[in-house]
Amino acid sequence: MADQSHKTDWRGETPVSTRFDDPYFSLENGLDETRHVFLQGNDLPARFVDGFHIAELGFGTGLNLLAAVQSFRASGTQGVLRFTTFEAFPLQPEEMRRAQAAFTDLSDLAAELSPHWGQTRITLPDLEFTIITGDARASLPAWDHKADAWFLDGFSPAKNPEMWGEDLMAEVAHHTVQGGSAATYTAAGHVRRALVAAGMDVTRVPGYGRKRHMTRAIKT
Repeated sequence: MADQSHKTDWRGETPVSTRFDDPYFSLENGLDETRHVFLQGNDLPARFVDGFHIAELGFGTGLNLLAAVQSFRASGTQGVLRFTTFEAFPLQPEEMRRAQAAFTDLSDLAAELSPHWGQTRITLPDLEFTIITGDARASLPAWDHKADAWFLDGFSPAKNPEMWGEDLMAEVAHHTVQGGSAATYTAAGHVRRALVAAGMDVTRVPGYGRKRHMTRAIKT
């Protein structure tokens, strides 16, 4: 019998994880939140260069990937954006397409990538994408790369504490280049303390929408 705990419900056109009882993106405006938290939070697009490597905890609907690729292209940066994401419970391709359809600003890019959903690697002239499935607590320590920027986008720490523990945050820091960054929508104290313990310089900055604060971290 299939594991029903991984099913997705919908609030309008916003997918909600039944396992974690949490939406995959902001009910207000998921794209604006992504741009504020993950792009601006990592000083993007200003830092983009050829080969810039984004890593992510929590792929979800692929919204962050689409926003990053759109920003990379709009910046005029020549070369390739590398994007590696860690996801324990991948959505079905049809669920990703339904969720992405809500964002008309991304429609052309969503259509371009649509045939590739469900694949573990996507290679385009300006994108090298990899999704690593399974528990990040096991897969991230085995990863042999370092990221320039991290999108920490797991479900709420209150509902998915395994994604925000000290050991995993230490692995995030270990897999970040010197001077690299991480950003997340959460300002939970234990998450910030875990990043500090991992050697990151952590600041609390204004969040998106009704979220008063979010977290930025730099590996100094």
